[in-house]
Formats: sequence, structure tokens, C-alpha cells
Amino acid sequence: MSHEHEPPFPGPQSPPNEPVFNLPNVVLAMLLLMVAIQVALDSLLPRTAVLEIYLQTAFIPQRYALGIAGQAGPYFWSPFTYSLLHGGYGHLALNSFWLAAFGAVVARRIGWIRFLVFWMASALASAMLFLVFHWGDQTVMVGASGVVSALMGAAARFAFGGSGGFRRDQAHLNRRLSVVQSLSNRTVFFFLLVWFAINLAAAIGFSFGIADSAIAWEAHVGGFLFGFLAFSLFDPLDQH
Repeated sequence: MSHEHEPPFPGPQSPPNEPVFNLPNVVLAMLLLMVAIQVALDSLLPRTAVLEIYLQTAFIPQRYALGIAGQAGPYFWSPFTYSLLHGGYGHLALNSFWLAAFGAVVARRIGWIRFLVFWMASALASAMLFLVFHWGDQTVMVGASGVVSALMGAAARFAFGGSGGFRRDQAHLNRRLSVVQSLSNRTVFFFLLVWFAINLAAAIGFSFGIADSAIAWEAHVGGFLFGFLAFSLFDPLDQH
């Protein structure tokens, strides 16, 4: 959309009262929840409790090689709960930045209920691809990176489709592009190229300065592909 013209596709109107920090309430709530969890893990709980929480809620591939016996709870909930934990404040800050950037535009488009369902589905998709590459490993995976990647993939289907380029406050009103149309869009194609190049570098061992922490590029790719390919299942806007 450009200048003063109407949006190219009818959709939900922006709320009259902007949420605090100009973020949708659901995105702000998820950010505050992750911060609260990190503060509790870092400063409020004893080390034994922290270790037990990570054991019970982090995603650990070895759990699935051993079977469900004796671990029924974590077996089912850890593919979701890991997305709320982080390896430190730096990890949390990085994910929070991208969550605010891409989560906001997606949340404005699909609403808070679909957003939460999307969060859980993308966390699961990210964990499953990570599991494929790390079956039986004792690797511990935490972080919202897979979900954030899914939000990036979802945003690529509509946020850059306006004739006037990306506008943060109105991008959620754009028409959703098909997969083929998205790949034909220069902005989207360049975005995808850069995104996959960064994750390819992570796959071959480049750490981007993140010390003492492996980048779960498999989860990133799983999340991104889920968001990019499956976004139409969550999009409430009629394209016809």
C-alpha cells in the first residue's frame, strides 16, 4: 500500500488504543512471561530446582529414544515448554527483539487465539526437525528461536507484499501471497536468501559470537518452513 490509498486487501482494523510499547497484548504477554521465567531461573530459585526445571521442560532428543516409560509428562509437554526457556539474558534478548519485530505484525493479523495456537504448532515443528537430526542425543534445546523463525516465515507471506513496501503499522493488512508469489517477490526472496545463508553458516559451525552455546539451526529451519508453508491455515483473511 502506498501513500494515502486504501489497503490492497480488506482486513481487521488497527485497534483504536495502541498497546503499551506499541505491541499487541499477546506478544507483550509472551515477552513478559519469558522474562519472568528467566529471572526466576537466574535469581530466585535454588540451583537444584533450576536443573530439575530444565530436565522436565527443555527439549532433549534422548527422551524419545528411551521411550515414554517413567517420563510421560515431559515426553508430551517438553516439545512446547522449551520455547519459553532460554540459556541466559543474551539469548533471551535476541529472541525478544525478533519476537517483537515479527510477532507483532503476525499477531495483529491473526489475533491472539490463533497466535497462541501458532506458537505451539511452530514450537512442535521446530522440535521435530531438531529431533530428526539429533535422535538419541543428550543435547538440551531451549529458546523461542524456532517460534521466532516461524513468525518470520509467516510474515514473509504477507508483510512485504504492499506496493509501498513494508510499513510496520499496516503490513498486517496486506494480501497474503501464495508460496510461488512470495518466492517471486524480490524483497521476500532476498529476505529468504539472507535468512538461509545465516543458518547455513550456523550449520557449518559459525557461532556469530554466541559463546558456549550451539545454534539450533535445525529448529530454526523447521520453524521457518512451518511458518512459511502453513501460514494460510492460521490466516483469517479471505483472499478471494
